[in-house]
Amino acid sequence: YFSKPVAKQIKSPEYHRERATIKHNSTFSFWQYQSNMAKTRIIGVAVDFSPTSKLALRWAVDNLINNGDQIIFINVQPPQAHHTRKELFQDTGSPLVPLEELRELNFTKQYGIARDAEVIDILDTASKTKGAKAVAKVYWGDPREKLCNAVEDLHLDSLVVGSRGLGPIKRVLLGSVSKHVMTNASCPVTVVKGKQSSNSSH
Repeated sequence: YFSKPVAKQIKSPEYHRERATIKHNSTFSFWQYQSNMAKTRIIGVAVDFSPTSKLALRWAVDNLINNGDQIIFINVQPPQAHHTRKELFQDTGSPLVPLEELRELNFTKQYGIARDAEVIDILDTASKTKGAKAVAKVYWGDPREKLCNAVEDLHLDSLVVGSRGLGPIKRVLLGSVSKHVMTNASCPVTVVKGKQSSNSSH
């Protein structure tokens, strides 16, 4: 018996070009998807409404935030503070508060945080120019402990804190909060130095 010859299917050049295009586009779409996913980060900024913390917030928006990132403004209230929301969220911190609610008077009453036009403006800029999602989180207690907790609770990719630039005194202030966070936080920490006082030594 003789085996029946099998006809070999010959593909046209157009076929091969089409298959190559499909393969290329599929690969590009996958890596483009992976790249877009990699760009989405959660950045925390410690804000106590001091000039230095506002400088840190502005620095983060200008230099760290990428398109599509989430920026969380973290405020730590004193443990003795008495606000309506403290009883509910003293242990875990507040829920994430959207930027729109930060403008409302009700937010001020519930958390005891004054509306700050400069902070709102900085967060607005992050939202409008970089497509960042801006939210707030309020804790009660020791800032050193709560900022480290925030890194874990919020799954921060990076934390930005301010440090007053006061010459020799700077080391003491840095040691109180910023250095503790730098030493104990499980994510990269950026310390933004405040403007040097004119009467301080270097």
